[in-house]
Amino acid sequence: MLIKKKIKMDNTKGVNSINGVLSFQGVILNVHCFVSDGVLIDTGGKRLLKHFAPFLLEQDYDQVWITHHHEDHTGGAAFIENTIKVPIYIHKKSLDAASNKPDYPLYRQLFWGRRKSFHANPFSDTMPSRNSMWEIIETPGHTKDHLAFLNRQTGQLFTGDLYVTPKTKVIMQSESIPTIIKSLEKVIAYQFDDVFCQHSGYVEDGRRMLAAKKEYLEEIQHKILTLHKSGFTIKEIQKQLFPQKYAITKFSSGDWDSIHIINSVIFDQN
Repeated sequence: MLIKKKIKMDNTKGVNSINGVLSFQGVILNVHCFVSDGVLIDTGGKRLLKHFAPFLLEQDYDQVWITHHHEDHTGGAAFIENTIKVPIYIHKKSLDAASNKPDYPLYRQLFWGRRKSFHANPFSDTMPSRNSMWEIIETPGHTKDHLAFLNRQTGQLFTGDLYVTPKTKVIMQSESIPTIIKSLEKVIAYQFDDVFCQHSGYVEDGRRMLAAKKEYLEEIQHKILTLHKSGFTIKEIQKQLFPQKYAITKFSSGDWDSIHIINSVIFDQN
């Protein structure tokens, strides 16, 4: 399996970052790690570790915060635990998953690598870094353990996979659009200036872009519910709202698909 890799490092608004891009058969995915005020946020995928290791070893940080348990965010955690030996934090719901052998689909193992187990600590509602106090914000929807981190002093918000793109076209079967909308509404209520996304990197005009994503998802939700109430089937709604086919749908055997957007809107209303 020949996966092409590209690595880029950057510093924006005082935040150091590394971005790893993986591509295979038309599927292109990437992930960022950020370092801010002595905190490393996420650790990349295991398949990127050879390229991320120099960055992880050279950066100045004394704790690691994980936005959620997915393997593209936790793949370097065991390496950090065994070499740098700084405390790692993750949502309390994922403490057992982190310390056990991971269980996720084969296509994700092939693409991002097989993450090793690691030991982590649970977050508090607020967390200190060297010079700041941070809000640890529950933002489920992408995963049940998803978190965003807000530096009160700098007004910088690290959103994990909450943003990614302003116009979502495919999601995983386990995701919930109504819950993501609520999480977006929640973070927008905070005061912040800069947005850093684990896949889009630094987001220009971040507050507006988060609001734009929320408005887009609300519009899609309204269209889906209107069509559903009018008697259209799920497949008919998909053909009308999401006619394009994406390489990741085939690659993931349907785990990533626009149809999951429709199903989550119809069946996750609570």
